[in-house]
Amino acid sequence: MSRIQAARPEPQAPPMDEEQRLRELGYQPVLARRMGGFGNFAISFSVISILSGCMTLYGFGLSTGGPATMMWGWAGVGLFVLFIGLALAEVTSAYPTSGALYYMADKLGGRRWGWYTGWLNLLGLLGAIAGIDYGAALFTGAFLNLRFGFEPTPGSTFVIFLIILLVHAVLNLFGVRLVSLLNSISVWWHLAGVAVIVGALAVVPDHHQSASFVFTEFVNDTGWANPFYVAAVGLLLAQYTFCGYDASAHLSEETSNASVAAAKGIVRAIWVSWIAGFALLAGLTFAIQDYAGTQNSATGVPPAQILIDALGDGSASALLLVVIVAQLFCGNAETAAASRMVFAFSRDNALPGSKVWRKVSSRTQTPVAAVWLSVAVPALLALPSLWSATAYGAVTAINVIGITPAYAIPIYLRLRAGDRFQRGPWHLGRWSKPIGWIAVVWVAFVTVLFCLPQKSPVTVDSMNYAVIALAVVLVLASVWWYVARRSYGVPTATAYGSAREQAEISEGIV
Repeated sequence: MSRIQAARPEPQAPPMDEEQRLRELGYQPVLARRMGGFGNFAISFSVISILSGCMTLYGFGLSTGGPATMMWGWAGVGLFVLFIGLALAEVTSAYPTSGALYYMADKLGGRRWGWYTGWLNLLGLLGAIAGIDYGAALFTGAFLNLRFGFEPTPGSTFVIFLIILLVHAVLNLFGVRLVSLLNSISVWWHLAGVAVIVGALAVVPDHHQSASFVFTEFVNDTGWANPFYVAAVGLLLAQYTFCGYDASAHLSEETSNASVAAAKGIVRAIWVSWIAGFALLAGLTFAIQDYAGTQNSATGVPPAQILIDALGDGSASALLLVVIVAQLFCGNAETAAASRMVFAFSRDNALPGSKVWRKVSSRTQTPVAAVWLSVAVPALLALPSLWSATAYGAVTAINVIGITPAYAIPIYLRLRAGDRFQRGPWHLGRWSKPIGWIAVVWVAFVTVLFCLPQKSPVTVDSMNYAVIALAVVLVLASVWWYVARRSYGVPTATAYGSAREQAEISEGIV
C-alpha cells in the first residue's frame, strides 16, 4: 500500500477535526462518532463476508464453469475489485459522509449524477440485505435438516428469513457502539472459521481431488454451448461476494479520523477477503467427494454436502453453525450500512417520506426509522422466492447490478474532474488515473455481463431479472426526480452547515 500512495497519510487528527470537516461539507453532526479504524474496516469485511458469499453461491459456481472458473475467477475478480476499492477509497478520503457514493457524485458531477448514483447504491444495499439474510435462512434450513430432519420448504425458509431480518433490525437499534463491537468479533470469527473449515477439510478426509481438478476442471450445466460465455457468467460468485465495501464510507460520520480510517477500511477489507476467500474455495473444492451428489444435495446447500461427505454429520453440523453465525454478522453489518444510506439520502430529501426516515434517536443517536425501512424492503424483494426457485439468484444479481455501477460513477467523475478534485489525506498520487480507469472499465464490463441470461433456454423461471430490476429503479428514480428535484440537494459546503440542514436536523432528533 505504501508503494501505491505518493504521500503518507497525515497523522490522525483529533475527533473534533472530523466534526469540523463534516460541517465544511455542509452537514451538522448528529450521529455518534464512536467507531475506531478497526471497527470501520470490520464493517466492510463483515459485509463482504466470504463465509456468506462464497458458501451461498458455491452451488451456482459448480454449474457455471465449475472449479476452474471459481478459482481463477476469484483470483482475477479480486484483483480488479482491489483497483475499484483503491480508487473509491481516494474519493472517500475527500468526502467522508454517510451519503458516501451519491454525495461524491453530486459534488463532482452535479445533482443528477448524485441522484441516480444514490438510487443505484440504495438498490444494491437493500438487495444485498435480501441476498445475505435469505442465504443465512437457506443454511439454517440445511442445519435443521441435518440435525432434526427438518424439510426446508420455500415457506419455512421465508419465515426463517423474516426472523433474521427482525433480529438485525433490533440489534441495529441499540446504537453504533454495539454494531462496531459485533463487527470486530465478526472479523476474528470469519478468519478463525475459514481456518477451521479449511484445516478440517485438509486433514480429515481420506480422499481429496487433484490439483488438476481444482484448477482446470470446467463444468457447464447452464445449457449454453459457448465456454467463454459460461465462464464469464460464473464470475458472479466472486463479484457478488466482493460487494458492500462502501460500508466503511457510509459509517464515516461515526468513525474517528474518518478521512483516513474509512479509506483504509475499504482497501484492507478487500485484500484480506481476497486471500481468505481463495483459501476457503480451494479447501471446499479439494474436499469434494461426489460432484453430482454435491450439486443435488438433499440439504439444498452444496457446501453442506461437502462437509457431510468429508467430515460426517456431527462435524458438518458444527461447521455449518460457524457459517450461519458468520452470515448473521454479515447481514447485521449490511443493515447498518443500508440504514445510514437511507438516513443520508433522506437528509437530502431524496426519498418519499424523507422526514420520517431521517429522524435520529436522541438516546442512541441511531436513525431508527431508517433501520426499519432497511429490513422491510428486503423482505419485499425476497417475496418471489415463495414461488420461484431461481428468485434467490435474481436477488443476488439485483445487488450486483445496483451497487457495482454506483462504485464506478464517483471514480469516473473524479477522473473527469482532474486537478479540480481536492484530494483528502489518503490518496493514490500518480497512480490515481491508471487505477481509476481500470476500475471504471471493469465495472462497465461486469454491468453488461450480469444483465445477460445465465441459463438456456430462457424461461420465466430461468430468466435473469436483474436487468428488469435495474430498469424499474431507473424509471422510478426518473419519475421521482420530477417530484422531488426542487427539494433534493446536498448542502452547499460552509463552515457551519446550511441553515436548512441545521433546522431539519434539529427537527429530526427524536
